[in-house]
Amino acid sequence: MSPALTPGDLQMNRFRRRFAWLFGGAAILVVVGTLGFLTLPEYDLSDAFYMTVITLSAVGYEEVHDLQTGGRILAAFLIGGGLTLLGVWFALVTSVIVEMDLAHVFLTRRTMKKIDMLKDHYIVCGAGRTGRQVARELQAAGKEFVIVERDAERVGALREEFPDLLVVEADATNDESLVKARIGTAAGLVTCLSADTDNLFVCLSARDLQPGLTIVARAYNEQTLQKLYVAGADHVVSPNLSGGMRMAAMLLQPQVVSFLDIATRSENLDLRLEEVHVPEGSAFKEQTLAEARIPNKTGLIVIAAKHADTPGRDGQWVYNPGPEHRILPGDVLIVMGREEQIDLLTRSVQA
Repeated sequence: MSPALTPGDLQMNRFRRRFAWLFGGAAILVVVGTLGFLTLPEYDLSDAFYMTVITLSAVGYEEVHDLQTGGRILAAFLIGGGLTLLGVWFALVTSVIVEMDLAHVFLTRRTMKKIDMLKDHYIVCGAGRTGRQVARELQAAGKEFVIVERDAERVGALREEFPDLLVVEADATNDESLVKARIGTAAGLVTCLSADTDNLFVCLSARDLQPGLTIVARAYNEQTLQKLYVAGADHVVSPNLSGGMRMAAMLLQPQVVSFLDIATRSENLDLRLEEVHVPEGSAFKEQTLAEARIPNKTGLIVIAAKHADTPGRDGQWVYNPGPEHRILPGDVLIVMGREEQIDLLTRSVQA
């Protein structure tokens, strides 16, 4: 099954058809003019072709051989055809420029209307290799997201991969760019720009604009890790550190790494590892795991649990919680099971 054409593809196809008709018409006039001049006395193929070209282009060089009535009528016909072709040519070039500019304006306007309606979405700052991978993961998870990128070439490449991409073509280090991406209603932000200083500015701006936002930043230089945390990042990822740890884990615990890859990244999942948040007013509020009977009701395995970080509560992770573990509002449960089982638990928790 061939992929669906984007609006840009349809527009380019329309332009190609128009120019094909134009060049086809020009070729027909050249052939007709050449054959016409060949019928005149003293004109060979070279003379006929040359005379046709200078007549169609309205250059106005002198005649190769003197023209009589028939030749003058043919030349007049070719002059009219040549001027018409030139007029159509300039009209097509102008329409291409105008339509492409208008198409970009309309696309930007439609995109901003969609962005203005977003809530609890994610913002990805930077569309490099890391940003594209983050976008793929968010799309695979069915999450709404906006990309902020100032490089037009990267944006064009992204639109080919994500036809319905929501993108703000602007500098992510400017507050106005984040405001356009609706940071006020966003659930999280990932900044993976090419320079640590830019990521630092994004963290500062994002934390100031949305104090409750979850911010994940990338750090190339290990010395920048702590600075990004101070600037407002909740999590900082260093490709060098995480890559080294993963490589060591694949040597020492290859089966564990393989299992986690299948449980968290496989597209054809029979088993998934997910987090479930317990809201206020949940049916499971104040119940122990034994009373909630999550494995019996849903078939899921509760691997870990964490209380919300509030006064009087321990916000540490509890791994393999026992049946006496009490579920409180704001808790996070890490469960393992099939997608339909996780959906069932999510609906039950929110009921």
